Amino acid sequence: MAEDDRIRSLLLAALDRQRQHVLESLEGLTDAQLRSPALPSGWSPIGLVRHLTLGGERYWLHTVMAGEPLDYWPADDAELDQGRPADWRVGADEATDAVVREYHDAIARSDEIVAGLPLSAAPLRPEPEWPEGRFADLAAVLLHVILDAATHAGHLDAARELIDGRQHLVL
Repeated sequence: MAEDDRIRSLLLAALDRQRQHVLESLEGLTDAQLRSPALPSGWSPIGLVRHLTLGGERYWLHTVMAGEPLDYWPADDAELDQGRPADWRVGADEATDAVVREYHDAIARSDEIVAGLPLSAAPLRPEPEWPEGRFADLAAVLLHVILDAATHAGHLDAARELIDGRQHLVL
């Protein structure tokens, strides 16, 4: 196996494991539990999934790497967002299973994008304020998305333990 293929395989396996960890953390929660904040910062488990969909998969892989438009990003609303970025918002009229389905759909599109790019591919839509070389290629962006997903999977572990006592052991 070529070195790029080995690194790609390692990165994608790590990303897939974090995605699965997030989804497994939601299993067995009621709609009310998915919508209720468990930590003082006020985010809900389903809000975190919305963030991983929009601010993780769609922003970094669909928009930054593939150059797709940012037209999915919600407009800020200070009253609704309560100090959090708008990509954490889930409206009361939105079904939680639809939010989870959007995450699955975003993952599928991300996987298509990643499959079609070399690890050395430069972002098609970099942000001007990024430090020089910070997100220079797909490998760096994948590492960022993995770290973000892993961090939030850990947040979900803490929330889940507070919600119903379920603990997750990372092996």
